[in-house]
Amino acid sequence: MGFGGAMEMSPLQKQRSLYRPELPPCLHGSHIHSEFGDATTVADPLDAQSIQRSFPHTFGQPLIHISHSSSATLPVVHDVKQKSPIRVGVVFCGRQSPGGHNVICGIRDAMKLHNPESTLIGFCGGTEGLFENKTTEITDDVVSVYCNQGGYDMLGRTKDQIRTNEQVKAALDTCKTLELNGLVIIGGVTSNTDAAQLAETFAEEKCPTKVIGVPVTSYGDLRNQFVEANVGFDTVCKVNSQLISNLCTDALSAEKYYYFIRLMGRKTSHVTLECALQSHPNMVVLSEEVASSKLTLFDITKRICDAVQARAEKDKYHGVILLPEGLVESIPEVYALLQEIHVLMKKGVSADGISTQLSPWASALYQSLPPFIKKQLLLSPDSDESAQLSQIETEKLLAQLVEAEMDARSKSGKYKGKKFNSICHFFGYQARGSLPSKFDCDYAYVLGHVSYHLVSAGVNGYMATVTNLRNDVMKWRCGGAPLTAMMTVQRSLCGPGTCLLGKPSIHPVEVNLKSKAYEALVHDAEKFLMNDLYSNPGPHQYKGPGSCSKAISLTVEDQDYMGRVEELQAYLEKVKKIAKPGCSEEVLKAALSTMASLVDILSLMSPAPKASLL
Repeated sequence: MGFGGAMEMSPLQKQRSLYRPELPPCLHGSHIHSEFGDATTVADPLDAQSIQRSFPHTFGQPLIHISHSSSATLPVVHDVKQKSPIRVGVVFCGRQSPGGHNVICGIRDAMKLHNPESTLIGFCGGTEGLFENKTTEITDDVVSVYCNQGGYDMLGRTKDQIRTNEQVKAALDTCKTLELNGLVIIGGVTSNTDAAQLAETFAEEKCPTKVIGVPVTSYGDLRNQFVEANVGFDTVCKVNSQLISNLCTDALSAEKYYYFIRLMGRKTSHVTLECALQSHPNMVVLSEEVASSKLTLFDITKRICDAVQARAEKDKYHGVILLPEGLVESIPEVYALLQEIHVLMKKGVSADGISTQLSPWASALYQSLPPFIKKQLLLSPDSDESAQLSQIETEKLLAQLVEAEMDARSKSGKYKGKKFNSICHFFGYQARGSLPSKFDCDYAYVLGHVSYHLVSAGVNGYMATVTNLRNDVMKWRCGGAPLTAMMTVQRSLCGPGTCLLGKPSIHPVEVNLKSKAYEALVHDAEKFLMNDLYSNPGPHQYKGPGSCSKAISLTVEDQDYMGRVEELQAYLEKVKKIAKPGCSEEVLKAALSTMASLVDILSLMSPAPKASLL
């Protein structure tokens, strides 16, 4: 298959290709500074030593700030008006996400601006192209075709990992052969964890290629202190919300169907939460809610049935219910069943023989499930050891269980309404290739520029970051954060006094059940359930009303972590100026007392690592 060539474009695609994404002021012009900020640590002090041992060359690196004018207080990493020509490779490493092309377009345009002699090389076919050195040069002609377009068809993608020793060595050999100054990896949680390991290996092998990660995933689960949003999430939620809202209108028109809609998102429910905030379905079940409350399959079925019965008492026999694809793994008994199945698979037990070797309770659960679910549970797990969630039709399972329970209630006289009818949908692939929203076009393009500046500055093992995203582009702040600063170490108890440490990784972040976005959903849950307050945002817009809208879960949260860090540092500077030699005794006593109390509180919140756990 050829990559990077011309394609047949609709009038809308042609119009979108002409859009010039916006850049914040820090990226305007040719004289741009990359400056060192504070040294970084990790969110959990208990993880620090383990991560440092695994990443001795890239742990604890400082933040990078990109600005248009040099700061008087920060050391400049790179400050050249006309930068030297560089060679950069770029690879799509992960599932396609709207806006991914614009990262590449941003890198190319930044290169052209700062030195037209620089070369951008794309790896064809994802990581397999990286391993096998299959490349194509990304020129202005290529960028003009794919700018603001959906999908990953500029370069394509195959495998989603750079993990084994053979894969890492192949990537290292390719980068050395091509004499790359930088390798930009575009992907999500797994891809950026692999990028961190690749950066560490390159540093250890003294390879001059610098590895930079970019947060691109439609699942929205790559979030931390430095990453407020992921490229593609905004578009996917808008496309899905339109589809959901259309079904809401259809349900309200026909008044006889319940739509069970499963949404993509792997183990987290960010897409489901955002779509619920935009479209106002009658009911939402989040994986994080189920896991937190330890709800069983029976509990979930009963909740839905109770909702159906309550609506029937108001003569309403229709509704829309949203489910995340990771729901099946958050149900305790189903997850335990899957674990047993996967253990047996590792032992070489065939799919036909697994049912006979399950434990008694697991066998009883398995036999109680519909045939189609049994077959889907026996699918080989993905590379991360999780079930093939996109292939397990949880929406059909729940619809059948609800129908059976409502029939049972009818026979017993508990339910006197009309027969329950359902229609099931899985919105898994409909949005991934969509034309990106204006937000994703701008965000991805800015990240591309930032990636270029990080490579040009010669830093390794960083993720390109943009913060203050809920505000206008002109207020966005750009920089880079070490990938190791985003890592955590998962722990599991193996018995009294023993703790098994997992490998340091960037882990998916679940929906925070204390967040403002979730609280907004809970606040209106009863109204949405009973009153059919459906909202239809329509197709996502590129001009006019709605074109500048952003994900609700982004706009309602105060995620400007770096802004708050800067605010804290400003206060500390004020304290230093006020309580300096020569100040009054009263001022000094007040400062000492307050700071001592603050340190005590922070020490309790951030305990020192315990050697016994590391």
